[in-house]
Amino acid sequence: MHSPSGMELAALATLLAAVPAVAYLGQSGRRHTGAARRAHLLLAAGGALTTAAALAGLASAALGGHHHQTAHTRTLATMVAIGMGIGTLTLLAGTVALPGATRGPAAALRHVLDGLVISAAIWFVGWVFISEPTRILGDATPYNCAAILLPAVLVSLALGLTTVLALHAHRPRRNTVRVSSGVSVVAIAAALLSTGICRQDNGFALSSVLILTAGLIMVAFAVRAADRPVEVTGDVLERGGGYVVVPMFAIITALGHHLAMGGVMDVYGYFGLAIEGLALVARQYLALDDVRRYTTQLRQREAHFRQLAHTDPLTGLANRRGLQQALLRSDRDNAVLIGIDMDGFKTVNDMRGHDVGDSVLTEVAARLRRNLLDGDVAARLGGDEFAVLMHGDTDEAMLAAHRLLAVLGEPYEVDGGSIFLSASLGVADTGELLHDADLALRYAKQRGKNRVERYQARYDELLRRRGTLQGELRHAIDRNQLRLVFQPVVALPSMRPVGAEALLRWTHPELGAVRPDEFIPVAEESGLINRIGAWVLEQACRQLAEWLAKGHDVWVSVNLSPKELHNADYAAQVADVLAENDVPPQRLVLEVTEHAVATDMEELVRRLAELRETGVRIALDDFGAGYSSLTQLRTLPVDILKIDHALVAEPESRTGTAAPLVDVVVRLGHRLGLEVLAEGIGTTAQREVVEEAGCRLGQGSLFGWGVPAEHFETRLRTLLPVGPRPIPAPRAIPSSDAPARSQVVRLGPGMRQVRALLPSDPDFGKSRSDQNVGSVDSGREMGQG
Repeated sequence: MHSPSGMELAALATLLAAVPAVAYLGQSGRRHTGAARRAHLLLAAGGALTTAAALAGLASAALGGHHHQTAHTRTLATMVAIGMGIGTLTLLAGTVALPGATRGPAAALRHVLDGLVISAAIWFVGWVFISEPTRILGDATPYNCAAILLPAVLVSLALGLTTVLALHAHRPRRNTVRVSSGVSVVAIAAALLSTGICRQDNGFALSSVLILTAGLIMVAFAVRAADRPVEVTGDVLERGGGYVVVPMFAIITALGHHLAMGGVMDVYGYFGLAIEGLALVARQYLALDDVRRYTTQLRQREAHFRQLAHTDPLTGLANRRGLQQALLRSDRDNAVLIGIDMDGFKTVNDMRGHDVGDSVLTEVAARLRRNLLDGDVAARLGGDEFAVLMHGDTDEAMLAAHRLLAVLGEPYEVDGGSIFLSASLGVADTGELLHDADLALRYAKQRGKNRVERYQARYDELLRRRGTLQGELRHAIDRNQLRLVFQPVVALPSMRPVGAEALLRWTHPELGAVRPDEFIPVAEESGLINRIGAWVLEQACRQLAEWLAKGHDVWVSVNLSPKELHNADYAAQVADVLAENDVPPQRLVLEVTEHAVATDMEELVRRLAELRETGVRIALDDFGAGYSSLTQLRTLPVDILKIDHALVAEPESRTGTAAPLVDVVVRLGHRLGLEVLAEGIGTTAQREVVEEAGCRLGQGSLFGWGVPAEHFETRLRTLLPVGPRPIPAPRAIPSSDAPARSQVVRLGPGMRQVRALLPSDPDFGKSRSDQNVGSVDSGREMGQG
């Protein structure tokens, strides 16, 4: 054993300065979790290994006395090189494992291969410089010390990996590159220390210790800075691949210089070229694998986006583009298109919300799927409009359309309640299927909805006429083209007029008389119905006020559009018109159809209750032809049931003279405290049927068509009493929870009938004893106030 020199002691003392940096790396690893914890602990382990190997090598060299024993010196240098090489490899692994250095194991492998490409080029260029004939280091060339080979390889690898991370790191590459650069400095220190021990050069040893300490401190500070929040930057490699070309160019240039100078290839040169070739082949293989994978992903995404482009996202059916593609692929001679539109769906969205509306549309799509055959295509074209492309003849298409009409008309159970919708369908089997089916669909809606129409050539002319009607109807009020006619409502059996229904008529100077069933749907679709309805209400109340002022005991009913009914301020509008014309509210009857009832029961009850609070009466029109149920009748705030003309025209039963359904409806209405009015009475036999059933109000062509106000007034004038008639008592505001009462009415000698009294009737508060009211001819005796 010999005493260490001052330079050796200085190297040992300097090396101890690296211990705090290693300790900090270990402490940082314990603070983190996940990938950051693993990376920091690897860095701490690598720093500890390199420091321990360097400390052991220096101590052995200083205290072992092997300065003049070449064999022992080279063995010690080899052991130090191996120890520090393992530590350097651990540091490189920790660098690659840092969060943000790579995007996963596959990316880490690509970084390593890219680093090998660059490091092999650095190795080969370095070999050219230190080998014959260049031999840039001269006599200092370490050919006689094989222990530095491993550190030299690691230096090349560290420099190559640092270059790749500087280009390719995903995290803020400044801190990642600092860590990698520190590891490269540690690798250089390992090579210098091995060289110093091998060559017994204390200067090399001291320099390596200083460099090693500086490298570990650089790693520690870079890790500490990486813990701070920073802005993430992009990947530079997305802009080019020059990092692959430059190493190859460097190798070719160095090899050309080496051969031109008369140099020869040895094992170290072949080693560099072999590593370069293997790394490039492996990288190319991975690149091709990436291309295949990316191509597959692109195809899958293309198919996905193509499907999205041709599929409705809500229902999963084909969209308009998908339907057009199916039309192009189909046999046009055997293709039939059915256009479908859900009637009244907008009301569902407005009153129940779009979530409920989407649920209804989803159920519509499900019903279409369940009723399709193989090869048929169902599509949602937008909103509540659907289409079905099928293959077959026209008769098969019409049968399928009627089947779909029945299926789509069934109630929709959504959000704890039932929603009733109908559908309109248009069928096209020739020509432009989309255009023709749309025309047939629009014609079906124009003709009353809830029906199937097959396309005909005349629909084009009807469409043009519909556009003309819509344009002219906007100015019909201002040009005084609209007028009201009044159809009598009579008491049975006396057939005395007690009221009238106001009916709208339109006479155009060029188009002539336009039927209501033609222009009313146009008004509803174009949004003109609210303005026209307000005009009808104003004119009807003005005429009613005039008749009442002349002493006529009548009431007037006005048809109410569903769009008007769902207007938030419609009740206030009615009250204002009544007050402006000084009309008693009980003299006005507002008629709502069963189709309006089917949309939203809860909202409908609220709207009708607001109207009844004004004092007017509510009639449920076309009862028996729509969707009303017994439960709805008990819930709806209505006063009058108007029996649909289809029930009145029902064939006589075998057991009696009264049509059974009319009899049932009349009894049901009276039991529920409602007045019953039979409409569409056109023959004496129908009148007798209605009277036999106990109905006390009738309307139809038998009693007169709609006539101008002056003609109806002439008929009323013949019925004025000779003496003064008492002014009817005003109608009391109905109580929302008062039950209906009954009253015995004498219809004639020996004929009595139980009559339902509503809380709105003026006789409601009187005694419950039988009351002799004589005939039922007058309006007051009909519960009109």
